[in-house]
Amino acid sequence: MIQQTLELNSKAGLLAIPVTQLVQVASRFNSDIFLTHNGRKVNVKSILGVLSLGIPSQAKITLEASGQDEEEALRQITKTLASFNN
Repeated sequence: MIQQTLELNSKAGLLAIPVTQLVQVASRFNSDIFLTHNGRKVNVKSILGVLSLGIPSQAKITLEASGQDEEEALRQITKTLASFNN
């Protein structure tokens, strides 16, 4: 299992369109991938789960991946989140 904490720099936070893109990327991997914000942990492969966190801009989040492709999964999810920065 690997973890990474980062800060979202998106002005709008994580809204429906970016979350959909994030879930699509996460779904390509076999690893279990979780996102934690304010003590709540959800599966990144769940659109409703990620949206339920209501992640605002400038939020600190922690990503966690566990499985055979965990390193590549975390790398791609981090890259996708970085693409949302305005």
